[in-house]
Amino acid sequence: MLAAFASAALLAPIGSFAAEPPVPALPAVKPIPVKVIVVANFEPGEDKGDAPGEFQFWAEREKLDEVIPIKGALHPLRRNADGLYGMCWGSPDTMLGGVAEQLMSLLLDPRFDFSKTYWLFTGISGVDPELASVGSAAWSRWVVQGDTLREFDDREVAKDWPYGLFAIGADAPNKLPANTESFAGFTDTGKLAMSVKLNQSLAQWAYDRTKDVVIPDSPALQKARAAWKGYPNAQKPPFVLMGETLGSVRYWHGPGRTQWARDWVKLWTGGKGRFAMTNMESQSLAGAMAIAAKQGLVDPARVLVLRTGSNPSMPPPGRSAVESVADEGAGQIAAFEANYRVGVPVVHELLSHWDVYKDQVPGAEPQ
Repeated sequence: MLAAFASAALLAPIGSFAAEPPVPALPAVKPIPVKVIVVANFEPGEDKGDAPGEFQFWAEREKLDEVIPIKGALHPLRRNADGLYGMCWGSPDTMLGGVAEQLMSLLLDPRFDFSKTYWLFTGISGVDPELASVGSAAWSRWVVQGDTLREFDDREVAKDWPYGLFAIGADAPNKLPANTESFAGFTDTGKLAMSVKLNQSLAQWAYDRTKDVVIPDSPALQKARAAWKGYPNAQKPPFVLMGETLGSVRYWHGPGRTQWARDWVKLWTGGKGRFAMTNMESQSLAGAMAIAAKQGLVDPARVLVLRTGSNPSMPPPGRSAVESVADEGAGQIAAFEANYRVGVPVVHELLSHWDVYKDQVPGAEPQ
């Protein structure tokens, strides 16, 4: 009897099943145009009132007191009366999941119009000691992705290879893809690109406005800098510069990988960019923004990336990578402070002259 019932069910016409209900239309809303938003990556606790992370100085000092829950994001969107918005991503209490998913939740919220929004992506990073000191702040011209590549154990590579990391579609390190190798079904090697070119005129404008900002120094930073014999930029007090950000979910550290990062950034920027900061989020956020730009949700010409050094990307002379891998110490607070102090003049300028910047991106030739 059971077999007969199963056979009858398989032979039943599709139309005999109950029809799915029609998909309801979403209620129409008039979205709020967002002028400027600051985006940070982590807070150890609350957005305000406890130990600071990347966002707390922004939330407290800019009085981002209005709290707006966002479905799909673990921290709320915040704003103040001047029209500055800010957000920090929450942790799902696991290393799985990340920032891009929460950014997309914000981008797809129908209550907000981000088509003319200026974005300031900010956060702390490992800094290349050849270029700058801990506490320094770098405006980026490119965001370079350091995740999607091919990797061999360094002990198993050809003798003339500097390391076992190389581009998909290339046959050795420091070469661009020559063949897609049918990766992801691509037929165009251009789709294997690992960098996003930001609006460099806007980045230059932001740098020019902030290059003389004084970033607070401290005895702890001064003591740490003294170890950097032979690295003059690492021995300077914190300063503002222009330099690229490399995002990778692998928390790498050491002179070998720092040299890879320099080479990788140079490769993917056509020799025009210079590696300054390494972090774990920039590449994911840049990817989410690229998707949003394709759908007309954001203007990619209005994106700024500001990264500050909380620790060197390699140990000082005389120390091993193992000894120094988690040595952030006083550098974290210095980097949190630099994020705010260097970013806030740009934010205030955009808001105070919104009548101009709404339609004219700074740094561009007037229309």
